[in-house]
Amino acid sequence: MATVTKDMIIRDVLAVDISTAQFLFEIGMHCLGCPSASGETLEEACAVHGADVDALVAKINEHLASK
Repeated sequence: MATVTKDMIIRDVLAVDISTAQFLFEIGMHCLGCPSASGETLEEACAVHGADVDALVAKINEHLASK
């Protein structure tokens, strides 16, 4: 099973499993195809969107573990 970390680039998280996009959408990250997604970490994106990166990473990893 792949594990997501807060220092992963958004596009790399999506490459692990595209279904992780739903969790990014939930916290307001709707521009997953924009240039920022190609170079921004989850931690950086969460800071911009005012989201808790640790909670997001935990939720994504729980989702991946359940597959």
